[in-house]
Amino acid sequence: MSLKVAIVGAGLIGPRHAQSVISNPSAELVGLVDPVPTGEATAVKLNTSYFPSVAALLASSNKPDAAIVCTPNHTHVPVAKELLAGGVHVLLEKPVSDTLETGLSLLEFSKAPEQAHLKLLIGHHRRFNPYVRATKSVLDSGSLGRPIAVNGLWTLCKPDTYFAPPGDWRASRARGGGVIPINLVHDIDLMHHLFGPIVRVQAERTLPQRPSPPHDADEGAALTLRFAAGVVGTFLVCDATPSPHNFEAGTGENPIIPRSPTGDGSDFYRIFGSEASLSVPDLTRWSYDGRPEKSWSHPLTVHKVELPDESAPFDLQLAHFVDVIRGNATPSCSGEEGLRALVVCEAVQKAMQTGQPVDIDVDLLNL
Repeated sequence: MSLKVAIVGAGLIGPRHAQSVISNPSAELVGLVDPVPTGEATAVKLNTSYFPSVAALLASSNKPDAAIVCTPNHTHVPVAKELLAGGVHVLLEKPVSDTLETGLSLLEFSKAPEQAHLKLLIGHHRRFNPYVRATKSVLDSGSLGRPIAVNGLWTLCKPDTYFAPPGDWRASRARGGGVIPINLVHDIDLMHHLFGPIVRVQAERTLPQRPSPPHDADEGAALTLRFAAGVVGTFLVCDATPSPHNFEAGTGENPIIPRSPTGDGSDFYRIFGSEASLSVPDLTRWSYDGRPEKSWSHPLTVHKVELPDESAPFDLQLAHFVDVIRGNATPSCSGEEGLRALVVCEAVQKAMQTGQPVDIDVDLLNL
């Protein structure tokens, strides 16, 4: 029997999730929730029922088994709680929330006896990207030796239309906007996925390029990172500069962001290990394999790592959500893992404000 799935939020991401539901033979799209005037028209395009509120969805005769929440960041927690209280499994778009306190309250709510049987997953879909899966496989195989350091980039230029109503919340830090919680959170989650928890951050703010007001959210920062495993890293994030060095342009994952004309040559991660290094997304492994010794006096050996497949990350994430609900898999990104990424993002913002390094407790219960 197909799993009945509803989409909450008809913005940029909601329809993409809806297409994944429609294309999955184990799932059925039963509704779209959004109070905005364009919500009903979007539901018609998706050939599904329209609901103006979560309450109306839950009262429907075709109540869903699960829902994917794609609403603005500051609404994530109340919407997810309402769904869980209604007996619905939840895939919540990243970040978990716009504050640690509300994010932690959601985790506690989801673990209460009344909701403990329900699944809460966080939508860090890039874990399912083929370039990330290939990178994770290389690291797990030990092919790079012991990981030593990582260098990352997420740099591009968002247009003014991105911040226009109803997306004007993206320009407001108080409403969960800014490049740190909206974009950097993706890369923080991938850093955790690849190297384990980050335990210290330092950050320097980039020069602002947009007028304030209306913009008071962060546009970018240069970061240094330390991981519990001993790996160190640097990261530059900025959404106000023309650049091909970002996940979307490098992988071609997002159809609204053109792929770099140099293809996977627009690298965004470089990983350095004791035996080899790896650049992503070109997936080139550099080593001294087959040389007399590891020495700069010898030419490097170059090897191209193959992609496992070309499956769409949103489709794989939806399939994973179905498997978790049916008890056939454990969550790739649980509520705890999602909150861990938010913890680091808030630490980055604190470091930007204070100019001091911020230590992070890996135990979320000590927040």
